[in-house]
Amino acid sequence: MQRKTLFRLAALALAALALPALAQTKLKWAHVYETSEPYHKQAVWAADEIKKRTNGRYEIEVFPASTLGKETEINQGLTLGTVDIIYTGMAFAGRAYPPMSIASAPFVFRDYAHWQAFRNGPVFKDIEAAYAGKTGGQHIAGYTYYGLRHMTSNKPINKPEDMKGLKLRVPDAPLFVMFPRAVGANPTPIAFAEVYLALQNGTVDAQENPLPTIDAKKFYEVQKYITLTGHILESLVTIVSGPSWAKLNDADKKTFDAVLWEASSRASQDIVNAENSLVADFEKRGKTVVKVDRAPFAAAVRGPLTAADAPWPRELFDRIQAIK
Repeated sequence: MQRKTLFRLAALALAALALPALAQTKLKWAHVYETSEPYHKQAVWAADEIKKRTNGRYEIEVFPASTLGKETEINQGLTLGTVDIIYTGMAFAGRAYPPMSIASAPFVFRDYAHWQAFRNGPVFKDIEAAYAGKTGGQHIAGYTYYGLRHMTSNKPINKPEDMKGLKLRVPDAPLFVMFPRAVGANPTPIAFAEVYLALQNGTVDAQENPLPTIDAKKFYEVQKYITLTGHILESLVTIVSGPSWAKLNDADKKTFDAVLWEASSRASQDIVNAENSLVADFEKRGKTVVKVDRAPFAAAVRGPLTAADAPWPRELFDRIQAIK
């Protein structure tokens, strides 16, 4: 009888020791995009997939549409510990490591294939490692195509001179003033969630975003023209906070990396598909889509891209341009 009791006590002790390993960890994933957009849909897919692959040990709740803060705030949240995972543009992440903002600079990428080669190559890996070193281990686990940024306005824009004096809403990150200043526009930083109202009440004359975002945020409702400048090939990084990443064991790190990278690839393809159909869709809705010669717009910003005071070294710009 005494031996049975000892066995039971030993079993209970072993079970108690196993409990921490089986305990569920809850993580918060924050972003500023709508629930209808591919970024959110793929974040939800990734959260479910990670839960499955870790046998329920990690539950990730996705908070869309700036519910946990604007883009600047959720970047700060990684450091403060209020969020565990975010989507953010390279220009916003570049506040911590300025050279990485080059990926949000105007006319840096020739096209989607050029960006893909960058995404999957050594230059991006070098940037990723340097960012982690500057931020105490914040880990980039995904890299998503956001789309070509185009202009919307209530007046036609056919050449850079047409933008002179234009009040153009830009994201609240320093890099986004480069293009409008180069063409004589007046860049006006406004938080993403406030753009529709700013366009509607005339606080700004125009804004710039990829076609899927123009569609999802309904900016076309308060703008007459869509001008295909394609001046920035925008992208988003998926970042896991340093403390949250450090708590994962090696096997779980591999799972998070695999799932979050796959989610970013899936969202990227969704955006490409949407871009391919939206020009015709906007024209069917009665919007005027202006297809401009992009070369004069690109020429206007070439100087700032390679200037000595650019946030990145000339060597990094040259390495990206050399990617085939």
